Amino acid sequence: MAIVAAFAVPHPPLIIPAVGLGREHEIQSTVDAYEEVGRRIAALQPDTVVISSPHSIMYRDYLHVSPGAGARGSFAQFRAPQAAYECTYDQQFVAALEAACLADQLPAGTRGERTPQLDHGTMIPLHYIKNACEATGQPMPKVVRMGLSGLSPAEHYRMGMLVQRVASVLGKRVVFVASGDLSHKLLAEGPYGFAPEGPEFDQRVCRAFAEGDFLDLLCMDRGFAERAAECGLRSFQIMAGTLDRTNVRAELLSHEGPFGVGYGVAAFEPVGEEGSCEDRALLEAYEEWRRQDLAQRRAAEDELVSLARLSLETYVLSGGIRVSVDDLPDGRALPPELLQRRAGCFVSLKKDGELRGCIGTIAPTKASLAEEICANAVSAGRYDSRFEPVEAEELNDLVYDVDVLGDPEPIASEDELDVRKYGVIVSTRDGRRGLLLPDLDGVDSVREQVRIAAQKGGIDLFGDDYRLERFVVERHL
Repeated sequence: MAIVAAFAVPHPPLIIPAVGLGREHEIQSTVDAYEEVGRRIAALQPDTVVISSPHSIMYRDYLHVSPGAGARGSFAQFRAPQAAYECTYDQQFVAALEAACLADQLPAGTRGERTPQLDHGTMIPLHYIKNACEATGQPMPKVVRMGLSGLSPAEHYRMGMLVQRVASVLGKRVVFVASGDLSHKLLAEGPYGFAPEGPEFDQRVCRAFAEGDFLDLLCMDRGFAERAAECGLRSFQIMAGTLDRTNVRAELLSHEGPFGVGYGVAAFEPVGEEGSCEDRALLEAYEEWRRQDLAQRRAAEDELVSLARLSLETYVLSGGIRVSVDDLPDGRALPPELLQRRAGCFVSLKKDGELRGCIGTIAPTKASLAEEICANAVSAGRYDSRFEPVEAEELNDLVYDVDVLGDPEPIASEDELDVRKYGVIVSTRDGRRGLLLPDLDGVDSVREQVRIAAQKGGIDLFGDDYRLERFVVERHL
């Protein structure tokens, strides 16, 4: 057995005594469970502990693994510089993992390290592992540290599968630790406020932990997770991959959230021969679920969304031919309203729950809304400067939103905004303008909405003379 155990743990700095200064007892269940995790890891005497952390180096399209002989860090940012930790990296394991990622064409490895210091998402589990090893006279195992990314659940799961494979090839006893908090929106009086998705997210993850249902961790809607303001889901997805095709004994050791942030601790013990249980081949199960989900979404698209899809797919597959709304290639007839109405609109593309492109017009620039949708769909897929152009092989993976804008109206202050109901336009007399749509995942306050809109327009909210407008949208999914 190469992966001898896996654990999901949170990372509240409060449970480090030098940071908590006694307040750690306010989340005693988490402390007790963490100490149990430390004892179990020490008893297993692993050669290597692999830790995934949301606070390590993160890229949108690359899973980073820390290079070098080792690293150190402290809790100075939490006013406890005396709480310092260091670890020795397993360079052999890192080299083999990077080679495996290259061979399997998984965008992951040691390139692009910006800061080598250990992050608190890594140091907190190290604290409890170190304490347990010292108490039992066991040597501290070597460490592999990795971050998360904006890649798909499948890619994170594949990373875990490669950890499992490398551990097996090297003949090492490996423990995987998935560091990550649950929802940050459990309580209205908490530092991040409340969202109904918060408690639901924690319930689903805790149920998955208790039952060993890793498939639900892969299939969870990304927008739902963002509204819950979680930080550990992708860490747990990597962990699931380390136990691919392996039966597990799952145990939820604790869950609490007295400060409005969910802290869950869970343990997973492999049972039987590693990699032999086809019922736990979750990558294939996830891909099948994803194919069905995308097919259902496509079948449910209304005329506006279907037209956006047709426009981009025609442009990409034909090498640049644009759809004519008067002579659609599939012979369909558009509703008269789309041909007679003029309005600005935005077309957004998502892939695996992550934004893949978004372009729109505040006011109409074409003769009809239909033409507006077609033009903006092509622009979102091919000319959004934040992303590489959409390629043909991606087309079936895309989910489209079309937002039709109502007429903007001037407002006197942010008090007249509602982040769920109204979009906002921030503009200056010299022509700079930034817009943000309403009801976006991860944008939960008016202040945040205005800040992002101003940033998009290059507007300084503290130094520039600006004005605000609001608008409503018709959202088509």
